[in-house]
Amino acid sequence: MAARFAAAGLLKRALSSAPQQQVRCMSSQTPKRKVAVLGAAGGIGQPLGLLMKLNPLVTDLSLYDIAGTPGVASDLSHINTGANVEGFAGEQELAKALKGCDLVIIPAGVPRKPGMTRDDLFNINAGIVKSLASAIAEHCPGALVNMISNPVNSTVPIAAEIFKQKGTYDPKRLFGVTTLDVVRARTFLAHKKGLNVKDVDVPVVGGHAGITILPLFSQATPKVDLSDEELEALTKRTQDGGTEVVQAKAGKGSATLSMAYAGALFAESCLKGLNGAPDIVECSYVASTVVPGLPYFSSKVRLGPNGIEEILGLGSLSDYEQKGLEGLKSELMSSIEKGVNFVNVKA
Repeated sequence: MAARFAAAGLLKRALSSAPQQQVRCMSSQTPKRKVAVLGAAGGIGQPLGLLMKLNPLVTDLSLYDIAGTPGVASDLSHINTGANVEGFAGEQELAKALKGCDLVIIPAGVPRKPGMTRDDLFNINAGIVKSLASAIAEHCPGALVNMISNPVNSTVPIAAEIFKQKGTYDPKRLFGVTTLDVVRARTFLAHKKGLNVKDVDVPVVGGHAGITILPLFSQATPKVDLSDEELEALTKRTQDGGTEVVQAKAGKGSATLSMAYAGALFAESCLKGLNGAPDIVECSYVASTVVPGLPYFSSKVRLGPNGIEEILGLGSLSDYEQKGLEGLKSELMSSIEKGVNFVNVKA
């Protein structure tokens, strides 16, 4: 994918940057872009804010949370990169945080704890997403929206329904961030087969929870031969990657650093697309007709100045992957309906 190691490159460039390089990054030839992170004081939000501060495509970085963000913003503002940083705390400052944004990234919500599924997060995070989506519709309706808040399979439909109610819905501008599934699939495959992870790519389709996550190892780059046991283990580990981290942290958090990294990768691709860079392709959970009967689905999308320029097909699936696709449909549709019904019932 286009942004595979962009965040690592951002860090390297930032740490070695000289004042002259900062001037070049903010030259008149670079479009000015304002990015907001909603939930910026949390476990994902803080490292995500750091990575966006290091991104030379970001002109203004707006950090919002219910509390703590002025301190986070002050901390990040001391970093010698070009982005201006401002922190906003509390609902009374949400409008100011969103005004003029080109891209809004939403990691807001409670993290997953041991024994808790993504579905268990629904009642709390659904309400948070509903409120934030309403504010986006009012204050920056043309922004691209990157949804990280779980359960993504439901929170993207929630945001879509809110935007529809507000008359601002554009399916080309709303994304569920599933990049972490891609990052995990690449990493696990590279380690399993002794490959240089920089050379590995694996598309991941479906959704962003459990069996709805479907890595397409048959389409991996470079092409690899996997035994049935290896394929089953790699697929299962990719699907259960979040649970693996939750258990390893033993009640003290979920996947925050890797999610921030993945979120920064996808955000950079969105910014590159907005700026007109060619051939920016990423996997994302979006409004889709790729799989009949599923109104939202993650697959490869081509990004551009209008957000989604093209939704790409699934390509040729192996028998194993075709079986996985059939097996995920019911659960994914249930999650979609749960998000849609949450808005319609609560409206």
